[in-house]
Amino acid sequence: MARALRTVPGRTDHVVVVGAGLAGLSAALHLTGSGRRVTVLERESSPGGRVGTYRGPGYDIDNGATVLTMPELVREALAAVGADFDSTRPALVLERLAPAYHARFADGSSLDVHSDPDRMVDEISRVCGPAEAARYLTLRRWLGRIFDAEYHRFMDANFDSPLDLVASRAAAKDLLKLTVLGGFGRLGARVDRTITDPRLRRIFTFQALYAGVAPADALAVYGAIAHMDTSLGVYFPRGGMRSIALALADALTTAGGEIRLGTEVAAVETTGDRVTAVVTAAGDRVDCDAVVLTPDTAVVDELLRPVTRRTPRRVRVSPSAVVLHGTVPTAVTNRWAARRHHTIDFGHAWTRTFAEITARAGRGRLMTDPSLLITRPAVSDPGLVIDRAGTASEPVSVLAPCPNLHSAPLDWSSLTGPYVNELLRELEARGYGGIAEHFTIDHVDTPLTWLGKGMAAGSPFAAAHVFRQTGPFRRPNLVKGLDNVVLAGSGTVPGVGVPTVLLSGKLAAARITGLPTARSAEMLPKARSARG
Repeated sequence: MARALRTVPGRTDHVVVVGAGLAGLSAALHLTGSGRRVTVLERESSPGGRVGTYRGPGYDIDNGATVLTMPELVREALAAVGADFDSTRPALVLERLAPAYHARFADGSSLDVHSDPDRMVDEISRVCGPAEAARYLTLRRWLGRIFDAEYHRFMDANFDSPLDLVASRAAAKDLLKLTVLGGFGRLGARVDRTITDPRLRRIFTFQALYAGVAPADALAVYGAIAHMDTSLGVYFPRGGMRSIALALADALTTAGGEIRLGTEVAAVETTGDRVTAVVTAAGDRVDCDAVVLTPDTAVVDELLRPVTRRTPRRVRVSPSAVVLHGTVPTAVTNRWAARRHHTIDFGHAWTRTFAEITARAGRGRLMTDPSLLITRPAVSDPGLVIDRAGTASEPVSVLAPCPNLHSAPLDWSSLTGPYVNELLRELEARGYGGIAEHFTIDHVDTPLTWLGKGMAAGSPFAAAHVFRQTGPFRRPNLVKGLDNVVLAGSGTVPGVGVPTVLLSGKLAAARITGLPTARSAEMLPKARSARG
Protein backbone atom coordinates (compact mmCIF):
# COMPACT_ATOMS: atom_id res chain seq x y z
CA MET A 1 0.00 0.00 0.00
CA ALA A 2 1.28 3.47 -0.89
CA ARG A 3 2.14 5.77 1.98
CA ALA A 4 -0.06 8.80 2.60
CA LEU A 5 1.67 11.95 1.38
CA ARG A 6 2.31 14.71 3.87
CA THR A 7 -0.13 17.60 3.95
CA VAL A 8 -0.35 20.79 5.97
CA PRO A 9 -1.77 19.91 9.39
CA GLY A 10 -4.26 21.95 11.35
CA ARG A 11 -6.46 24.78 10.22
CA THR A 12 -6.09 25.98 6.62
CA ASP A 13 -9.16 28.17 6.17
CA HIS A 14 -7.30 31.29 4.97
CA VAL A 15 -4.33 30.85 2.65
CA VAL A 16 -2.02 33.64 1.55
CA VAL A 17 -0.37 33.08 -1.82
CA VAL A 18 2.72 35.19 -2.47
CA GLY A 19 3.06 35.92 -6.18
CA ALA A 20 0.46 36.22 -8.95
CA GLY A 21 2.42 34.40 -11.62
CA LEU A 22 1.04 31.26 -13.21
CA ALA A 23 2.08 29.08 -10.27
CA GLY A 24 0.47 31.38 -7.72
CA LEU A 25 -2.73 31.82 -9.71
CA SER A 26 -2.99 28.08 -10.31
CA ALA A 27 -2.57 27.37 -6.60
CA ALA A 28 -5.07 30.08 -5.70
CA LEU A 29 -7.71 28.73 -8.07
CA HIS A 30 -7.37 25.15 -6.83
CA LEU A 31 -7.49 26.35 -3.22
CA THR A 32 -10.51 28.56 -3.84
CA GLY A 33 -12.26 25.69 -5.57
CA SER A 34 -11.72 23.58 -2.45
CA GLY A 35 -13.46 26.16 -0.27
CA ARG A 36 -10.46 28.04 1.13
CA ARG A 37 -10.39 31.80 1.42
CA VAL A 38 -7.42 33.00 -0.62
CA THR A 39 -5.49 36.26 -0.66
CA VAL A 40 -2.83 36.69 -3.35
CA LEU A 41 -0.12 39.29 -2.76
CA GLU A 42 1.79 40.48 -5.85
CA ARG A 43 4.55 43.10 -5.81
CA GLU A 44 4.08 44.11 -9.46
CA SER A 45 1.23 46.27 -10.76
CA SER A 46 -0.26 43.47 -12.84
CA PRO A 47 -0.50 39.68 -12.58
CA GLY A 48 1.63 37.37 -14.69
CA GLY A 49 5.07 36.96 -13.14
CA ARG A 50 7.20 35.43 -15.88
CA VAL A 51 4.38 35.85 -18.36
CA GLY A 52 4.19 39.55 -17.63
CA THR A 53 4.23 42.60 -19.87
CA TYR A 54 6.47 45.43 -20.95
CA ARG A 55 4.76 48.58 -22.11
CA GLY A 56 6.21 50.29 -25.13
CA PRO A 57 4.95 53.45 -26.83
CA GLY A 58 1.48 52.44 -27.98
CA TYR A 59 1.85 48.70 -27.46
CA ASP A 60 2.39 45.91 -24.94
CA ILE A 61 4.77 42.99 -25.42
CA ASP A 62 5.23 39.77 -23.47
CA ASN A 63 8.31 39.96 -21.27
CA GLY A 64 8.62 36.27 -20.46
CA ALA A 65 7.54 32.94 -21.88
CA THR A 66 6.28 33.08 -25.47
CA VAL A 67 5.58 29.37 -26.04
CA LEU A 68 2.38 27.81 -24.69
CA THR A 69 1.94 24.05 -24.69
CA MET A 70 -0.64 21.90 -22.90
CA PRO A 71 -3.34 24.59 -22.55
CA GLU A 72 -5.44 21.88 -20.93
CA LEU A 73 -3.67 22.79 -17.70
CA VAL A 74 -4.94 26.37 -17.99
CA ARG A 75 -8.42 24.97 -18.57
CA GLU A 76 -8.04 22.72 -15.53
CA ALA A 77 -7.05 25.62 -13.26
CA LEU A 78 -10.08 27.60 -14.46
CA ALA A 79 -12.34 24.58 -14.03
CA ALA A 80 -11.37 24.41 -10.34
CA VAL A 81 -13.73 27.37 -9.80
CA GLY A 82 -16.22 26.48 -12.53
CA ALA A 83 -14.77 28.84 -15.16
CA ASP A 84 -13.66 28.22 -18.75
CA PHE A 85 -11.86 30.04 -21.53
CA ASP A 86 -14.97 31.88 -22.72
CA SER A 87 -16.31 32.79 -19.27
CA THR A 88 -13.43 35.04 -18.20
CA ARG A 89 -13.23 38.74 -18.95
CA PRO A 90 -11.60 39.13 -21.32
CA ALA A 91 -12.31 35.72 -22.81
CA LEU A 92 -9.23 33.60 -23.41
CA VAL A 93 -8.96 32.80 -27.12
CA LEU A 94 -6.23 30.35 -28.13
CA GLU A 95 -4.87 29.70 -31.60
CA ARG A 96 -3.00 26.53 -32.40
CA LEU A 97 0.07 27.55 -34.36
CA ALA A 98 0.65 25.78 -37.65
CA PRO A 99 3.55 25.50 -37.93
CA ALA A 100 4.54 25.45 -34.29
CA TYR A 101 7.99 26.72 -35.27
CA HIS A 102 9.95 27.63 -38.35
CA ALA A 103 13.55 26.42 -38.27
CA ARG A 104 16.33 28.03 -40.33
CA PHE A 105 19.76 26.46 -40.65
CA ALA A 106 23.23 27.77 -41.41
CA ASP A 107 23.38 25.84 -44.69
CA GLY A 108 20.50 27.96 -46.04
CA SER A 109 17.82 25.30 -45.67
CA SER A 110 14.66 25.73 -43.60
CA LEU A 111 11.86 23.57 -42.29
CA ASP A 112 8.45 24.12 -40.71
CA VAL A 113 7.83 22.11 -37.54
CA HIS A 114 4.26 20.81 -37.49
CA SER A 115 2.55 19.02 -34.62
CA ASP A 116 0.27 17.30 -37.12
CA PRO A 117 2.14 14.08 -38.04
CA ASP A 118 1.00 13.95 -41.67
CA ARG A 119 2.08 17.52 -42.36
CA MET A 120 5.38 16.90 -40.58
CA VAL A 121 6.01 13.75 -42.62
CA ASP A 122 5.43 15.75 -45.80
CA GLU A 123 7.76 18.52 -44.65
CA ILE A 124 10.55 16.17 -43.60
CA SER A 125 10.21 14.21 -46.83
CA ARG A 126 10.59 17.47 -48.76
CA VAL A 127 13.68 18.63 -46.85
CA CYS A 128 15.36 15.42 -45.66
CA GLY A 129 13.85 12.59 -47.69
CA PRO A 130 11.19 9.91 -47.07
CA ALA A 131 13.53 7.59 -45.15
CA GLU A 132 14.13 10.28 -42.58
CA ALA A 133 10.38 10.92 -42.40
CA ALA A 134 9.89 7.27 -41.44
CA ARG A 135 12.55 7.60 -38.76
CA TYR A 136 10.76 10.71 -37.49
CA LEU A 137 7.60 8.65 -36.90
CA THR A 138 9.65 6.17 -34.87
CA LEU A 139 11.03 9.02 -32.78
CA ARG A 140 7.58 10.57 -32.38
CA ARG A 141 6.17 7.32 -31.03
CA TRP A 142 9.02 7.02 -28.53
CA LEU A 143 8.65 10.62 -27.36
CA GLY A 144 4.92 10.02 -26.85
CA ARG A 145 5.57 6.89 -24.82
CA ILE A 146 8.10 8.71 -22.66
CA PHE A 147 5.52 11.42 -22.01
CA ASP A 148 2.72 8.97 -21.21
CA ALA A 149 4.96 6.94 -18.90
CA GLU A 150 6.13 9.87 -16.81
CA TYR A 151 3.37 12.47 -16.80
CA HIS A 152 1.06 11.29 -14.02
CA ARG A 153 3.69 9.56 -11.90
CA PHE A 154 6.61 11.97 -12.20
CA MET A 155 5.23 15.38 -13.27
CA ASP A 156 1.69 15.61 -11.90
CA ALA A 157 2.68 14.14 -8.54
CA ASN A 158 3.92 15.18 -5.11
CA PHE A 159 6.89 13.43 -3.51
CA ASP A 160 7.93 13.10 0.11
CA SER A 161 10.93 10.92 -0.72
CA PRO A 162 12.57 9.17 -3.68
CA LEU A 163 11.13 6.01 -2.13
CA ASP A 164 7.72 7.21 -3.31
CA LEU A 165 8.80 6.09 -6.80
CA VAL A 166 8.47 2.49 -5.65
CA ALA A 167 6.02 2.95 -2.77
CA SER A 168 3.29 0.98 -4.53
CA ARG A 169 3.01 -1.70 -7.18
CA ALA A 170 1.63 0.86 -9.66
CA ALA A 171 4.50 3.27 -8.99
CA ALA A 172 7.11 0.54 -9.39
CA LYS A 173 5.44 -0.57 -12.63
CA ASP A 174 5.57 2.97 -14.05
CA LEU A 175 9.21 3.35 -13.04
CA LEU A 176 10.04 0.07 -14.76
CA LYS A 177 8.20 1.17 -17.89
CA LEU A 178 10.17 4.41 -18.01
CA THR A 179 13.42 2.53 -17.45
CA VAL A 180 12.66 0.05 -20.25
CA LEU A 181 11.93 2.96 -22.58
CA GLY A 182 15.42 4.32 -21.83
CA GLY A 183 14.16 7.32 -19.91
CA PHE A 184 17.23 7.44 -17.69
CA GLY A 185 19.67 7.37 -20.58
CA ARG A 186 20.74 10.48 -22.49
CA LEU A 187 18.33 12.34 -24.71
CA GLY A 188 20.86 13.39 -27.33
CA ALA A 189 22.22 9.88 -27.77
CA ARG A 190 18.73 8.39 -28.14
CA VAL A 191 17.66 10.94 -30.73
CA ASP A 192 20.94 10.48 -32.63
CA ARG A 193 20.33 6.72 -32.80
CA THR A 194 16.83 7.23 -34.19
CA ILE A 195 17.23 9.99 -36.78
CA THR A 196 20.26 10.81 -38.89
CA ASP A 197 19.78 14.31 -40.26
CA PRO A 198 21.65 16.77 -38.00
CA ARG A 199 19.02 19.44 -38.63
CA LEU A 200 16.23 17.23 -37.29
CA ARG A 201 18.37 16.22 -34.35
CA ARG A 202 18.48 19.86 -33.33
CA ILE A 203 14.72 20.30 -33.65
CA PHE A 204 14.05 17.41 -31.27
CA THR A 205 16.75 18.20 -28.70
CA PHE A 206 17.04 21.98 -28.39
CA GLN A 207 14.26 21.78 -25.77
CA ALA A 208 16.86 20.41 -23.33
CA LEU A 209 17.88 24.04 -22.87
CA TYR A 210 14.46 24.64 -21.26
CA ALA A 211 15.64 22.18 -18.61
CA GLY A 212 18.95 23.99 -18.29
CA VAL A 213 21.24 21.30 -19.70
CA ALA A 214 22.85 20.37 -23.00
CA PRO A 215 21.13 17.64 -25.08
CA ALA A 216 24.14 15.38 -24.65
CA ASP A 217 23.72 15.59 -20.87
CA ALA A 218 19.93 15.74 -20.54
CA LEU A 219 18.10 12.69 -19.27
CA ALA A 220 15.91 11.09 -21.92
CA VAL A 221 12.86 11.74 -19.72
CA TYR A 222 13.12 15.32 -20.95
CA GLY A 223 12.05 14.04 -24.32
CA ALA A 224 8.65 14.81 -22.80
CA ILE A 225 9.35 18.50 -23.44
CA ALA A 226 10.12 17.81 -27.09
CA HIS A 227 6.87 15.85 -27.26
CA MET A 228 4.92 18.81 -25.91
CA ASP A 229 6.62 21.16 -28.38
CA THR A 230 6.49 19.02 -31.50
CA SER A 231 3.50 16.69 -31.05
CA LEU A 232 0.96 18.12 -28.60
CA GLY A 233 0.90 21.51 -30.26
CA VAL A 234 2.05 25.07 -29.59
CA TYR A 235 -0.61 27.70 -28.93
CA PHE A 236 -0.87 31.47 -28.78
CA PRO A 237 -3.48 33.38 -26.76
CA ARG A 238 -4.98 36.35 -28.54
CA GLY A 239 -3.54 39.51 -27.02
CA GLY A 240 -0.35 37.77 -25.90
CA MET A 241 0.76 35.31 -23.26
CA ARG A 242 -0.22 37.83 -20.58
CA SER A 243 -3.84 37.05 -21.49
CA ILE A 244 -3.47 33.72 -19.67
CA ALA A 245 -2.63 35.44 -16.39
CA LEU A 246 -5.43 37.97 -16.86
CA ALA A 247 -7.95 35.16 -17.44
CA LEU A 248 -6.79 33.20 -14.39
CA ALA A 249 -6.86 36.34 -12.24
CA ASP A 250 -10.37 37.22 -13.41
CA ALA A 251 -11.64 33.71 -12.65
CA LEU A 252 -10.11 33.89 -9.19
CA THR A 253 -11.62 37.23 -8.22
CA THR A 254 -14.98 36.27 -9.72
CA ALA A 255 -14.95 33.18 -7.49
CA GLY A 256 -14.29 35.29 -4.40
CA GLY A 257 -10.50 35.25 -4.20
CA GLU A 258 -8.59 38.46 -3.54
CA ILE A 259 -5.55 39.79 -5.41
CA ARG A 260 -3.60 42.71 -3.97
CA LEU A 261 -1.29 44.19 -6.60
CA GLY A 262 1.66 46.43 -5.80
CA THR A 263 2.09 44.57 -2.52
CA GLU A 264 5.55 43.24 -1.74
CA VAL A 265 6.03 40.76 1.10
CA ALA A 266 8.91 41.66 3.39
CA ALA A 267 8.68 39.16 6.26
CA VAL A 268 6.71 36.35 7.86
CA GLU A 269 5.61 36.04 11.46
CA THR A 270 5.56 32.68 13.20
CA THR A 271 4.18 31.06 16.29
CA GLY A 272 6.04 27.85 16.95
CA ASP A 273 6.40 25.98 13.68
CA ARG A 274 3.60 27.80 11.86
CA VAL A 275 3.51 31.05 9.92
CA THR A 276 0.65 33.12 11.34
CA ALA A 277 0.98 36.25 9.21
CA VAL A 278 2.92 37.79 6.37
CA VAL A 279 4.13 41.38 6.61
CA THR A 280 4.22 43.63 3.57
CA ALA A 281 6.90 46.17 2.74
CA ALA A 282 4.38 48.85 3.70
CA GLY A 283 4.12 47.32 7.17
CA ASP A 284 0.69 45.74 6.82
CA ARG A 285 0.02 42.36 8.45
CA VAL A 286 -2.04 39.73 6.67
CA ASP A 287 -3.08 36.93 9.01
CA CYS A 288 -3.13 33.43 7.53
CA ASP A 289 -3.52 29.75 8.30
CA ALA A 290 -1.15 28.63 5.52
CA VAL A 291 1.18 30.22 2.98
CA VAL A 292 2.11 29.36 -0.60
CA LEU A 293 5.37 31.00 -1.70
CA THR A 294 5.98 31.25 -5.45
CA PRO A 295 8.89 33.73 -5.93
CA ASP A 296 12.29 32.53 -7.07
CA THR A 297 13.88 30.28 -4.47
CA ALA A 298 16.58 32.88 -3.72
CA VAL A 299 13.84 35.31 -2.67
CA VAL A 300 12.07 32.59 -0.68
CA ASP A 301 15.27 31.65 1.14
CA GLU A 302 15.93 35.25 2.10
CA LEU A 303 12.36 35.61 3.35
CA LEU A 304 12.47 32.44 5.46
CA ARG A 305 16.07 32.58 6.71
CA PRO A 306 15.26 34.65 9.85
CA VAL A 307 12.68 31.99 10.76
CA THR A 308 14.25 28.68 9.73
CA ARG A 309 17.90 29.74 10.22
CA ARG A 310 18.77 27.20 7.54
CA THR A 311 21.44 27.60 4.91
CA PRO A 312 19.94 26.52 1.58
CA ARG A 313 21.80 23.88 -0.35
CA ARG A 314 23.80 25.04 -3.33
CA VAL A 315 22.09 24.37 -6.65
CA ARG A 316 23.23 24.35 -10.25
CA VAL A 317 21.37 27.13 -12.04
CA SER A 318 20.21 27.06 -15.66
CA PRO A 319 21.72 29.33 -18.32
CA SER A 320 20.23 32.79 -18.73
CA ALA A 321 19.19 34.82 -21.77
CA VAL A 322 19.49 38.20 -23.40
CA VAL A 323 16.16 39.30 -24.86
CA LEU A 324 15.53 42.27 -27.14
CA HIS A 325 11.98 43.67 -27.19
CA GLY A 326 10.73 46.31 -29.59
CA THR A 327 9.08 46.93 -32.95
CA VAL A 328 10.06 46.64 -36.59
CA PRO A 329 8.15 48.28 -39.48
CA THR A 330 6.02 45.71 -41.32
CA ALA A 331 7.48 47.02 -44.60
CA VAL A 332 10.79 45.57 -43.33
CA THR A 333 9.50 42.31 -41.85
CA ASN A 334 7.47 41.55 -44.96
CA ARG A 335 10.76 41.21 -46.86
CA TRP A 336 12.10 38.54 -44.52
CA ALA A 337 12.28 34.98 -45.80
CA ALA A 338 9.54 33.54 -43.61
CA ARG A 339 6.43 34.97 -42.01
CA ARG A 340 6.16 32.80 -38.90
CA HIS A 341 5.21 33.38 -35.27
CA HIS A 342 8.27 31.55 -33.91
CA THR A 343 11.51 31.19 -35.85
CA ILE A 344 14.51 29.32 -34.49
CA ASP A 345 17.59 30.45 -36.37
CA PHE A 346 20.35 27.89 -35.79
CA GLY A 347 24.02 28.70 -36.21
CA HIS A 348 26.62 26.25 -37.54
CA ALA A 349 27.83 25.33 -34.07
CA TRP A 350 25.81 23.06 -31.82
CA THR A 351 27.82 21.11 -29.26
CA ARG A 352 30.17 24.06 -28.79
CA THR A 353 27.26 26.44 -28.28
CA PHE A 354 25.88 24.39 -25.39
CA ALA A 355 29.34 24.00 -23.91
CA GLU A 356 29.72 27.79 -23.92
CA ILE A 357 26.47 28.65 -22.17
CA THR A 358 26.22 25.72 -19.74
CA ALA A 359 29.84 25.71 -18.53
CA ARG A 360 30.54 25.51 -14.80
CA ALA A 361 31.58 28.46 -12.63
CA GLY A 362 33.75 31.02 -14.34
CA ARG A 363 34.13 29.11 -17.62
CA GLY A 364 31.02 30.20 -19.49
CA ARG A 365 31.08 32.55 -22.45
CA LEU A 366 28.75 34.14 -24.95
CA MET A 367 27.78 32.05 -27.98
CA THR A 368 30.38 32.45 -30.69
CA ASP A 369 27.91 31.16 -33.28
CA PRO A 370 24.47 31.92 -31.81
CA SER A 371 21.21 30.09 -32.21
CA LEU A 372 18.36 32.57 -31.72
CA LEU A 373 14.60 32.58 -31.18
CA ILE A 374 12.70 35.30 -33.03
CA THR A 375 9.08 35.80 -31.93
CA ARG A 376 6.58 37.83 -33.97
CA PRO A 377 3.17 37.58 -32.26
CA ALA A 378 1.42 39.84 -34.78
CA VAL A 379 1.80 37.07 -37.36
CA SER A 380 -0.90 35.23 -35.40
CA ASP A 381 -2.69 38.28 -33.99
CA PRO A 382 -2.68 41.15 -36.55
CA GLY A 383 -4.39 43.32 -33.94
CA LEU A 384 -0.97 43.70 -32.32
CA VAL A 385 0.35 45.77 -35.25
CA ILE A 386 0.64 49.42 -34.20
CA ASP A 387 1.14 52.79 -35.79
CA ARG A 388 4.54 54.02 -34.64
CA ALA A 389 5.54 57.46 -35.81
CA GLY A 390 3.22 57.08 -38.80
CA THR A 391 4.61 53.66 -39.75
CA ALA A 392 2.85 50.31 -39.35
CA SER A 393 5.06 48.27 -37.04
CA GLU A 394 4.89 44.87 -35.37
CA PRO A 395 6.27 43.80 -31.99
CA VAL A 396 9.33 41.56 -32.20
CA SER A 397 11.38 39.78 -29.55
CA VAL A 398 14.79 38.19 -30.09
CA LEU A 399 16.09 35.75 -27.48
CA ALA A 400 19.75 34.77 -27.27
CA PRO A 401 20.66 32.17 -24.63
CA CYS A 402 23.67 33.14 -22.56
CA PRO A 403 25.56 31.89 -19.48
CA ASN A 404 24.28 32.83 -16.05
CA LEU A 405 26.29 35.04 -13.72
CA HIS A 406 27.82 32.08 -11.88
CA SER A 407 28.99 30.54 -15.12
CA ALA A 408 30.27 33.82 -16.57
CA PRO A 409 30.29 36.91 -14.28
CA LEU A 410 30.25 39.31 -17.22
CA ASP A 411 29.94 43.07 -16.82
CA TRP A 412 26.55 43.44 -18.46
CA SER A 413 26.31 47.11 -17.54
CA SER A 414 28.96 47.84 -20.18
CA LEU A 415 28.54 44.75 -22.38
CA THR A 416 24.84 45.08 -23.21
CA GLY A 417 25.07 47.74 -25.94
CA PRO A 418 27.92 46.13 -27.89
CA TYR A 419 26.34 42.67 -27.62
CA VAL A 420 22.98 43.94 -28.87
CA ASN A 421 24.72 45.47 -31.88
CA GLU A 422 26.57 42.20 -32.49
CA LEU A 423 23.29 40.24 -32.46
CA LEU A 424 21.67 42.68 -34.89
CA ARG A 425 24.62 42.42 -37.29
CA GLU A 426 24.39 38.64 -37.11
CA LEU A 427 20.65 38.68 -37.88
CA GLU A 428 21.25 41.09 -40.76
CA ALA A 429 23.85 38.70 -42.20
CA ARG A 430 21.40 35.81 -41.89
CA GLY A 431 18.80 37.49 -44.07
CA TYR A 432 16.77 39.67 -41.72
CA GLY A 433 17.36 42.66 -43.92
CA GLY A 434 16.86 46.05 -42.30
CA ILE A 435 16.72 44.78 -38.73
CA ALA A 436 19.93 46.51 -37.67
CA GLU A 437 18.64 49.87 -38.85
CA HIS A 438 14.91 49.62 -38.21
CA PHE A 439 14.49 47.53 -35.03
CA THR A 440 13.41 50.09 -32.43
CA ILE A 441 14.38 48.40 -29.17
CA ASP A 442 12.43 49.51 -26.11
CA HIS A 443 13.63 46.92 -23.57
CA VAL A 444 16.70 44.72 -23.26
CA ASP A 445 16.78 41.99 -20.64
CA THR A 446 20.14 40.58 -19.52
CA PRO A 447 21.21 38.47 -16.53
CA LEU A 448 21.31 41.74 -14.56
CA THR A 449 17.57 42.14 -15.20
CA TRP A 450 16.79 38.77 -13.70
CA LEU A 451 19.24 39.29 -10.83
CA GLY A 452 17.46 42.52 -9.98
CA LYS A 453 14.24 40.55 -9.67
CA GLY A 454 15.83 38.21 -7.15
CA MET A 455 16.52 35.33 -9.52
CA ALA A 456 19.56 33.25 -8.59
CA ALA A 457 22.66 33.78 -10.76
CA GLY A 458 20.68 36.15 -12.98
CA SER A 459 18.73 33.32 -14.65
CA PRO A 460 14.93 33.30 -15.18
CA PHE A 461 15.05 29.51 -15.65
CA ALA A 462 15.73 28.44 -12.04
CA ALA A 463 17.62 25.29 -11.04
CA ALA A 464 18.86 23.16 -13.93
CA HIS A 465 17.29 19.74 -14.34
CA VAL A 466 20.40 17.71 -13.73
CA PHE A 467 19.69 14.33 -12.11
CA ARG A 468 20.20 15.53 -8.54
CA GLN A 469 17.67 18.33 -9.17
CA THR A 470 15.04 16.27 -10.98
CA GLY A 471 11.78 14.67 -9.82
CA PRO A 472 11.90 13.67 -6.14
CA PHE A 473 15.47 15.04 -5.93
CA ARG A 474 14.37 18.56 -6.85
CA ARG A 475 13.70 21.02 -4.07
CA PRO A 476 10.51 19.78 -2.37
CA ASN A 477 7.43 21.94 -2.06
CA LEU A 478 7.27 21.53 1.73
CA VAL A 479 9.61 23.53 3.97
CA LYS A 480 11.47 21.82 6.80
CA GLY A 481 10.73 23.37 10.16
CA LEU A 482 7.53 25.12 9.06
CA ASP A 483 4.34 23.06 9.03
CA ASN A 484 2.15 25.34 6.94
CA VAL A 485 4.44 26.75 4.23
CA VAL A 486 4.29 25.29 0.73
CA LEU A 487 6.37 26.24 -2.32
CA ALA A 488 5.28 26.54 -5.94
CA GLY A 489 6.96 27.77 -9.10
CA SER A 490 9.86 26.77 -11.31
CA GLY A 491 12.34 26.19 -8.48
CA THR A 492 10.39 23.33 -6.94
CA VAL A 493 8.62 20.28 -8.36
CA PRO A 494 8.00 19.53 -11.14
CA GLY A 495 10.22 22.23 -12.68
CA VAL A 496 10.64 24.92 -15.32
CA GLY A 497 8.12 25.82 -18.02
CA VAL A 498 4.55 27.03 -18.37
CA PRO A 499 2.91 23.58 -18.03
CA THR A 500 5.10 22.60 -15.10
CA VAL A 501 4.56 25.78 -13.08
CA LEU A 502 0.80 25.40 -13.56
CA LEU A 503 1.20 21.88 -12.20
CA SER A 504 3.34 23.16 -9.34
CA GLY A 505 0.49 25.40 -8.23
CA LYS A 506 -1.94 22.49 -8.27
CA LEU A 507 0.52 20.29 -6.36
CA ALA A 508 1.02 23.03 -3.75
CA ALA A 509 -2.75 23.32 -3.30
CA ALA A 510 -2.99 19.55 -2.84
CA ARG A 511 -0.49 19.77 0.04
CA ILE A 512 -2.99 22.04 1.79
CA THR A 513 -6.31 20.48 0.80
CA GLY A 514 -5.22 16.85 0.85
CA LEU A 515 -7.19 16.33 -2.36
CA PRO A 516 -5.79 14.09 -5.13
CA THR A 517 -4.17 15.67 -8.18
CA ALA A 518 -5.37 13.25 -10.83
CA ARG A 519 -8.11 15.38 -12.37
CA SER A 520 -6.00 16.13 -15.45
CA ALA A 521 -5.97 12.43 -16.37
CA GLU A 522 -9.12 12.87 -18.44
CA MET A 523 -8.11 16.23 -19.88
CA LEU A 524 -4.75 15.55 -21.46
CA PRO A 525 -4.04 14.11 -24.91
CA LYS A 526 -2.33 10.79 -25.43
CA ALA A 527 0.20 9.79 -28.06
CA ARG A 528 -0.41 6.17 -28.90
CA SER A 529 -1.03 5.79 -32.60
CA ALA A 530 1.73 5.29 -35.13
CA ARG A 531 1.36 8.91 -36.22
CA GLY A 532 1.07 10.30 -32.69
